[in-house]
Amino acid sequence: MRLPFSREAFLDVFAVYNTSLWPIAAVLWVATAVAFAWHMTGRGRKDWTVGLLAFQWAWAAIAYHAMLFSRINPAAWAFAALFLVEASLFVWYGVVRGRLQFSRENTVQERVAYILIAYGLLYPAVALASGHSYPRVPTFGVPCPTTIVTVGFLMLVARPVPWLIVIVPLLWAAVGGSAAFLLGMPADLALLAAGVALGVCTWPQSRHNLADGIHVAPRLTP
Repeated sequence: MRLPFSREAFLDVFAVYNTSLWPIAAVLWVATAVAFAWHMTGRGRKDWTVGLLAFQWAWAAIAYHAMLFSRINPAAWAFAALFLVEASLFVWYGVVRGRLQFSRENTVQERVAYILIAYGLLYPAVALASGHSYPRVPTFGVPCPTTIVTVGFLMLVARPVPWLIVIVPLLWAAVGGSAAFLLGMPADLALLAAGVALGVCTWPQSRHNLADGIHVAPRLTP
């Protein structure tokens, strides 16, 4: 598959991102780590976490896709639109309608979710360990770690997850996961695993209510 940009140009985008936008990326990392810790201790607020996820998708849409990635890939404008749609869905379903309620249960699904969120937080370190050098390395607040973290939190939702909010993460798991092979980004292999995990959780209920959203399958027990 021929891409409209080179691997070097792709890494240069991250260099610009990390050089000019690192303070916000750092704040997003800390806020996500706090939300994760709060959930694990049972003190987290769902509206705060959902708002944070919405902001991260909007941030990746504007700061990464529209402002930077569009310089080397025209498709970035379509990606930006999709990410803004996802941010809007988090606001609509999570904040306005209150349909994204998080819970703590000792299940296999919860453990997988924790692993994905932790991996998303460690994503910059994994990328550096795989041979990249700062600042030409994906860090935090860019699409791939945002998607991995989001999948983890969606798997922690107690109520059925609306299908519409799952579509874009699944799409990006496939698109971003391909970078592991096409662009030599091994850290993005986790995207493929995240997509599979999210698909397994949501697909069994897909036939029940396409108009109102597809419900998450019952939680797995150890």
